[in-house]
Amino acid sequence: MKIAFVGKGGSGKTTLSSLFIRHLAAAGAPVVAIDADINQHLGPALGLDESEAAALPAMGDRLPLIKDHLRGSNPRITSAETMIKTTPPGTGSRLVRVGGPDAIHDACARPVRLDQGTVRLMVTGPFTDADLGVACYHSKTGAVELFLNHLVDGPGEYVVVDMTAGSDSFASGMFTRFDMTFLVAEPTRKGVSVYRQYKEYARDYGVTLKVVGNKVQGPDDVEFLRAEVGDDLLVTVGHSDWVRAMEKGRPPRFGLLEDGNVRALGELRAAADATYRQRDWERYTRQMVDFHLRNARSWGNERTGTDLAAQVDPGFVLGESVAAPV
Repeated sequence: MKIAFVGKGGSGKTTLSSLFIRHLAAAGAPVVAIDADINQHLGPALGLDESEAAALPAMGDRLPLIKDHLRGSNPRITSAETMIKTTPPGTGSRLVRVGGPDAIHDACARPVRLDQGTVRLMVTGPFTDADLGVACYHSKTGAVELFLNHLVDGPGEYVVVDMTAGSDSFASGMFTRFDMTFLVAEPTRKGVSVYRQYKEYARDYGVTLKVVGNKVQGPDDVEFLRAEVGDDLLVTVGHSDWVRAMEKGRPPRFGLLEDGNVRALGELRAAADATYRQRDWERYTRQMVDFHLRNARSWGNERTGTDLAAQVDPGFVLGESVAAPV
């Protein structure tokens, strides 16, 4: 199950994604959490101190390793250097499962112990001064997209991605990699503006989108969100003393989270689980290939000096029938 949390900056998407991750871990589910935001805050939201968060291995810095591992013995990929963020898997590619074991998880994932369970955390890495003027942030998140393209996950396994803020996710095909996208929106006009953008862009790609109303203070806020987003509104969340303590670096035991918020997290999981039963691996693979061909034509062929369309294995469909790493 691949799940994304999106929303405008300051909406609370990182806080809510961290609560959802804790909720899944407390239930004993295997979880890989990925911080794909330009502002790397998921680690601290899961209880790491600043030095621990800063020491996490960045996926963006390990892109050659990631490419080399995923390439495997795929004869359509002449070298790891010719792989781009959208390169799809094919016969001979190494596929990965949630949590590994594999070289990518060994290099990039670190266990984070919560008071109820343990998750594995991966991060794209921060945008540094050295990147200014010579790189865009998508050169970092490309490592996440390539990883997701080669990931085969089953029911009851979860990959939760805290995405970059706003509608910037649409600069790549990564927004189609998820079974469920939770858009966190405050009950304001600015709060729902990203929802409208996401809804419009995602309309033609079968993206399952549900809104989580955050910072809701009363019935009027609920009515506002319902009027703006309609049936896409799944749950609302209000003030939380538990969250306030967490943001101060002193979270109580997760078992003390308010009952209303526990119920909301349960509804998020139920909604996400329901989408897995509707997964269409053929469409998923087809969308992956479509975005790869677009990137090949627009910049990839020129940058690599290779016809990247040749990387597409026309008979290959990603799915659990090919789930074993090779």
